[in-house]
Formats: sequence, C-alpha cells, structure tokens
Amino acid sequence: MANGAVENKSTAVHKKVDDVKLYINGQFKEAASGRSFENVNPFTNEVINSVAEGDKTEIDEAVSAADKAFKEGPWGSMKLAERMKYIDRIADLIDEEVEEIAVLESLDTGLPIKQTRKMTARAAENFRFYSRMVQTKLHGEAYQVDDEFINYTVYKPLGVVGLITPWNAPFMLETWKVAPALATGNTVVLKPAELSPLTANKLAEIIDKAELPEGVFNVVHGFGETAGASLVAHPDVKAISFTGETVTGSTIIKNAADTLKKTSMELGGKSPLIVFEDADLDRALDAAVWGIFSFNGERCTANSRLLLHKNVKDEFVEKLKKRVENIKIGDPMDTSTQLGPLIEKNHFEKVKKYIDIAREEGCEVVQGTVPEEMKAGNFVPPTLLLNATNEMTVSQEEIFGPVMAVIEFETEEEAVAMANDVKYGLAGYVWTNDIKRGHRVAQAVDAGMLWVNSQNVRDLRIPFGGMKDSGIGREGGHFAIFEFYTEPKVIHVAISDHHIPQFGK
Repeated sequence: MANGAVENKSTAVHKKVDDVKLYINGQFKEAASGRSFENVNPFTNEVINSVAEGDKTEIDEAVSAADKAFKEGPWGSMKLAERMKYIDRIADLIDEEVEEIAVLESLDTGLPIKQTRKMTARAAENFRFYSRMVQTKLHGEAYQVDDEFINYTVYKPLGVVGLITPWNAPFMLETWKVAPALATGNTVVLKPAELSPLTANKLAEIIDKAELPEGVFNVVHGFGETAGASLVAHPDVKAISFTGETVTGSTIIKNAADTLKKTSMELGGKSPLIVFEDADLDRALDAAVWGIFSFNGERCTANSRLLLHKNVKDEFVEKLKKRVENIKIGDPMDTSTQLGPLIEKNHFEKVKKYIDIAREEGCEVVQGTVPEEMKAGNFVPPTLLLNATNEMTVSQEEIFGPVMAVIEFETEEEAVAMANDVKYGLAGYVWTNDIKRGHRVAQAVDAGMLWVNSQNVRDLRIPFGGMKDSGIGREGGHFAIFEFYTEPKVIHVAISDHHIPQFGK
C-alpha cells in the first residue's frame, strides 16, 4: 500500500479505560497520598486514564508484604512442583488474554497491533520456559574429597527482588523479569515505567486471578525519582533488575551499593549493522529495515548505525530509500500499520531534535511522509541520515526512534574500528557470505550479542545483555536463574573422622 493511504482496520477504538490502581499484598488500592497521574495515548495525545501514584509509603508497604510472604507465607516453603503450578497457570491465563493485552499495549505505547500481538503471545512462553528451567536445570553439584568430605551446592532464592521495567515493549519485558524471579522462589515488587502502565496492571490482574499467595507479587506505579529510588534504597530488597536508559542505570548502581544489592542492568545501545560487498543484499536490506523501523525504532538492540561497504553503498541506499517511502505509517490499531507514534511528546521532540542535529552536521536526511490526518500523534517518519560519519553526534548517541545513520567503510578493519568506536556495546549484525569473516568480525565487535546473516532473533536460552555502557550482567536462560535470581550455597559434610588440628590441648 502506498504511504499515506489509510484503511479502517482498527481492532479497537481509542478511548478511555478504567483507572489503574496499585497492587499490594493481593489488593488493588489507591495511593495513600491520593495522588495520581494522567496516562496519555501517543496516537491522539488524549488522556486514556489516571494512574495511582505510589511513592516511598507504597514501596515500604509492598516490600513489607513481599518480605512477609517470603519468610512467613507459604511461598518461601512451598514445594517446587506446587510453585510451578502457579507459574504455568499464569502462562495459561496470558494465553487467554492475548488479544486484550495486545490492544492495551498498542493503546498505551503506540506500537502497531500486529507487532504487539506477536510479543504478547511470546510472553506466556517466558513463564513456561522458566518453569521448565527451574524444574530440570536448577540443581547443584557435588564434589567428593577422597573419603573425608562431600561438598555440595544448592541454589536458594534471594527473597524480595525489585524489578524496574521500561516503556518499550513493556509486557514482554515485565514478564521476562517476573517469570524467572517467581519461578526461582523470590517475591517481587514491580515498578513499571510510568509511561506505559496498562499492561503492568493487566499482569497484576492475571496474577491475582492465578491466586498467588498475598504479597508474592506487587506492582507500585509511580516515578523513578520517588517510587523507583525508594525501591532501590530499601534494605529488605535483595536485588534490582533494571532495563532502561544508561544514565539511570548508573544512578541505580550507585544507590544500590549502599545496601550491597545485586544489580542487573540492561541499558542503551548504538548497534551497528555491517554489510560487506559479498553479502546477500536483499536479505541484509530486509534485516536493516526491520531492525530499525519495527517497534517504532524504540528498541535497545535497534541497528541505528548502518555500515555499508563502499562498493555496495549506492545500490543499497537506493533500495533503502524506496523501502522508507513504502513503510505504512498510521493508527497503531490498524493491522496494516508498520510504524506508529512515539511514546510521548517529550521523546518525540527529542528524536526530532536529533534529526535537526544531523542536518547541521552535514547529513542528507531522507524521510517518509506522515499522513496529514495523523498529525495529532507523536509521529516521526522513518528516517535515513545519509553521508553520516561515525564521529557525528547522531552516530554516537542513542536516539531511540526510527532513525538510522548510514556510514560508508572500505576495509574490514575500518568497519570493526567504527563499530567499536562508541560507548555502547549491546548488539551487532554482520552480513557476509564469507563465513570466516563472519566469525572473525562477530568476535571482534565489542558487543554482548552478535547476529551473522540474521535479524535479531530471540532465544530464551542465551544470555541477553551488553558490555561497556550497555549494561552489567545477563538475562535469559541459566544466567538468570543461576547468576541473578538465586544465591549459591555450599555445604561441606564430613564423612570420616578426619584429623582436626588440636590447638591448646
């Protein structure tokens, strides 16, 4: 369909929904202060609903409930098989609510409904995967020392964990953290992003319907400076898992140090997609376009820098321009929409400012066209920054929108050097039909995750995370259950009357 055409394929109308409350100790409730904040639809910039604003008071209450549920309630002493019944029940309930969750997600974030449906459907697997992992993989090891000792390890849940989640793909990222936290036997206080509260509230409703014991799972809506900071500072919270912006992550690590918490940080990115002259250009083109323009470009692993070999640059750019012109911009509830509005006005203005900076720095800016009837929303059209160089601001800083800097290179060594010449190191993509070069470049790029001849595909078994300013720690697979949500404990058992030194006898 030509860009600018609009079809009425909406799966739901843009309207107000019920106000959102806090979920603490098994009860939905208002904030003690009575304060609330407005939640705004990014497509219309009209108010969707109001959200109860929790602060230190509600964080203290939620942590107390979670701590009691862990230490005194049934959760902390529950048999593994019984606990997994709850985890599997949550997955089943998500399956039953996929369409409603997808609609709420699109309403709240501006993400196209076709994309939120896929993400929501995958969210149930987060719970099933960790149910399987904990039942089959979470076990210790034994070490025998001759005929004197048996030493063995067990993995124990931490207790109360704090989860702070972002506004892009919120339901997927919330369940990505909640599932392993609960499956390993911890209790949870979730502080979702204030810009996307709807599906966090829906998750609370689902978990309430699953009848988890009171206090095991809690949701406190609010702002980072109040609710988030109080969660990080609370002495009874044993760990903080955070996904979000790098500066915020750094602040969390500093504040968590006062109480010696574990921290896991999944932060920003400025990921390169490198196309060599021998690559399958059509497949690389598909990957480049999908990787930056899907999810409205608001994704940490987006290939926001496209590094093109000089021999294929002109051909590739011409094809890119045509693709950008054809991307369907529109109502996120329309199933034909490929690019929706950005999350909120301030972020919209920030992304536009980066495009202005690109022009000032000498880039040729090529954009799609936002239909006139969409002007009420926070729409930034798909944007190419041509003739960019790696040292430009727009090549160094995370824009977090549908904007891609296109940079030319000549040699493999130059491509690797440019790929690494940023402060971030989350993801990278390499396109070449020389398998030796594919391995070589993937190993040379400073990033936590590399894909060779592939788009960003998700595998729950792999470690997800980055290096440098892109974060600390890993999520996914056994990295979550062994390295973050549990604590290893070693037990030494004497099996013979071995000689014990006798001091002072």
